[in-house]
Amino acid sequence: MSRETLARLLITCPDRPGIVAAVSTFLFNHGANITDLQQHSTDPEGGTFFMRLEFQTPHLDVSRGVLERAFAEAVAERFAMEWRFAYAEEPKKMALLVSRYDHALLEVLWRWSRGELPAKVSMVISNHPDLEPAVRAFGLPYHHVPVSKENKAETEASILELLEGQADLVVLARYMQILSADFVSRFPHRIINIHHSFLPAFVGASPYRQAYERGVKLIGATAHYVTEELDQGPIIEQDVARVSHRHSVEDLVELGRDLERQVLARAVRWHLEDRIIVHGNKTVVFS
Repeated sequence: MSRETLARLLITCPDRPGIVAAVSTFLFNHGANITDLQQHSTDPEGGTFFMRLEFQTPHLDVSRGVLERAFAEAVAERFAMEWRFAYAEEPKKMALLVSRYDHALLEVLWRWSRGELPAKVSMVISNHPDLEPAVRAFGLPYHHVPVSKENKAETEASILELLEGQADLVVLARYMQILSADFVSRFPHRIINIHHSFLPAFVGASPYRQAYERGVKLIGATAHYVTEELDQGPIIEQDVARVSHRHSVEDLVELGRDLERQVLARAVRWHLEDRIIVHGNKTVVFS
C-alpha cells in the first residue's frame, strides 16, 4: 500500500440502514480501493453512527476537489453527515509547547525522527531556555518566549504569531502554563495535553508525593484535547501502572513520566492519522 496515495474519510451521522453501502459504492464508482474500514454505532436503533475508512487514490476518475463535492451531494446530504477527507501525502504541521520537563517532548520528537509520527514539526516553543540544545539536535527551531503573571497576554499573542499558518496541531508536552480561552478557541480540538491521572484527587504541587502519602495503588496518565474548562476536554488515551508500598516517591515519578511519554505519543499519532472523532465531550478512537 502506497502512503503517497492513501486517503481517509471520517463520518458522523444519525444511524440508519444503507450508510456503509452508500459510501463504499460511491468510492468504488470513482475508482477508489478501500483498504480499511471501521465503524461504530451508539445504539442499534436511533443511535449516532461513526465511520473511518482508508482508501487508495491512484485510479480515481476525478480530482480530489471534484470527489469531495460529489460526495457531499450524492451521499453526505442524504444521510445528514458531518464528514471530512484527509490525505496522507499532506502531513499535518505540528508545533510543541514545553516548559522544563523534557520526557514527553523528547519521546514525541524521537518517534517523529524515526518516521513513526506522520507530521511536519514546525517548531518548539518554551517559556524556558533549558531544552534548546536538545531540540536543536533534531534540526528544529526553538523559540524561547518567557511568561509571567504580568505579561501573560503578550506572551500568548507572541506564541499565536509564531503559530500562524504553522500549526495544524499544538502539543502541550508538559507546558506548565494555563492557556486562555481565546488561545484555545483558535485551535478547536487541535491542542493535545498530557498530565498525570490523579486529578481531581491530588490537585496542585507534588501530586506524586500526595499520592504516596495516601498509599495509592494505581498511577496513570491522561491525554486529552484542551478546552476552555481546565483539564476537562475530551479524553483521547489513558494508561495506568499498579504500584505498592514498596515504591518510593521517586519510583512513582519515574513510572508516571514513562506513562506520560507513551500515552502522549499514542494520542498524537492517532490524531495525525485521523483516527479520532470528537462527539460532545467524548472521543471515538479507531486505534
